[in-house]
Amino acid sequence: MSQRQEFVLLARQPGAVFTRLCARYGISPKTGYKWCKRLVEGGASALMDRSRRPHTSPRRTCEQLEDQVVRLYQETTWGGRKLRRRLQDLGQVPVPAASTCTQILRRRGCLTRRDGEPHGPYKRFERAAPNALWQMDFKGHFATQAGARCHPLTVLDDHSRFNLVLEPVGDETGATVRRILRATFATYGLPEAILCDNGEPWGATEPVCPYTTLGVWLLELGVHVLHGRPYHPQTQGKDERFHKTLKRELISRHTWRDLTHCAELFPPYRHRYNCERPHDALAGDTPVQHYRPSPRNLPAALPPIDYPIGTQAHLVRAQGVITFGGQSWYVGRAFAGKPVGLRACPQSDGLWQVWFAHHQLGDIDLRTPREPKHKLRSIYPPKA
Repeated sequence: MSQRQEFVLLARQPGAVFTRLCARYGISPKTGYKWCKRLVEGGASALMDRSRRPHTSPRRTCEQLEDQVVRLYQETTWGGRKLRRRLQDLGQVPVPAASTCTQILRRRGCLTRRDGEPHGPYKRFERAAPNALWQMDFKGHFATQAGARCHPLTVLDDHSRFNLVLEPVGDETGATVRRILRATFATYGLPEAILCDNGEPWGATEPVCPYTTLGVWLLELGVHVLHGRPYHPQTQGKDERFHKTLKRELISRHTWRDLTHCAELFPPYRHRYNCERPHDALAGDTPVQHYRPSPRNLPAALPPIDYPIGTQAHLVRAQGVITFGGQSWYVGRAFAGKPVGLRACPQSDGLWQVWFAHHQLGDIDLRTPREPKHKLRSIYPPKA
């Protein structure tokens, strides 16, 4: 846009040689006259690329036939070839090609992109207010001259892109993350939820239970724990993008002596990122202009877990198991020694909700046949 507008302004200067100017900008005189005409008729906005889509598509499948293809797919979930054959058997005239049937289903949102096909633009999201969601992850660790590796822990506010944590640490253990989060909560308050990936220390160490001791601690504080889809880093796109910026603007520009050296230079960069660096996603504002601390304070001690009347409290045993309805149910070792609440589902007799504090963990379904006594059943839904 700026180059086109610049070309038109230069072309209108007295004494400008139009063909020479077109050659320097790498366009034909025909294109040059087109840009000049558009600017005169519509202003700078008219220089934007226009859609080349035709005004009419006389060969496009009629809407009634598209509706029939979609209706048949919803009844059968068949692919394009089977749908075409079925339309032939039903005496449909004309019959669209199998590829046309597939395109109709994609156009109507019935089919998703297949693995291996080119990615379209990602659907982006942003929470409406600060502290509604924090994104947390470790930046890829790097070596220092002293031999120790630095593991930068980062936490970013989803709404404002405000960097709450940029801490160089020597490990990625749950105890380290908990210590840093406690100090962060004391300064900025508690968020409503934290989004992290499925790796350690916040990812599940058990194949069934999705919570670790760190996640249970966050649940006790009233912070929801969310996990991104496996092998899908776009879910934490804002923090991943911050990692790219951090590497380009700080990490790759220094030779790091040790963790002390990292601790000296990380805070100044964090201040510059939050308070000085204009952010494109914020229309040039800095993150601090869009952030405010949370009104939820970090409690001095974990509040007691009390369940309302009508909820049955069961203490999770050391093996992560509770017994209910004559059956052993697996909750998770991370909840060992803590009470969970069982609440009958009013919409379905025999279905019980399993709660921990104010968070529903899963369900107990007594409507299905019992398993042998030695076999555990999980409260969590099976993974897709």
